[in-house]
Amino acid sequence: MFESIYLSILIAGFGGGVVRGLVGFVKHQFAYKNISFKLPYFLAMMFISGIVGLLTAMAVKEAGFTFLGVNTINPALAFIIGYAGGDFIENIFKIIIKKSSLYPVENTKEK
Repeated sequence: MFESIYLSILIAGFGGGVVRGLVGFVKHQFAYKNISFKLPYFLAMMFISGIVGLLTAMAVKEAGFTFLGVNTINPALAFIIGYAGGDFIENIFKIIIKKSSLYPVENTKEK
């Protein structure tokens, strides 16, 4: 069974990933016109972002990294790690697929 601080770290990492997913979604919604909102897609992406954040925070905690002389991870730091981990993985993926966006660009020109 997880001790409460470990559970807090996992929840905070998940929350950081979800916030990262929300930021990306909002940026996408405002960047393109005539974008429809798809609730199942939105919920799936938020869940995946949360899992990425959770796994990143857990990996950093288990690796035993020190940050600014602190060798323990608290929930606030786990939240930041979860956010940054999602951002890092997204940018690495964009480099691999050689595209500037993960979303398909819809043709907004009128015919």
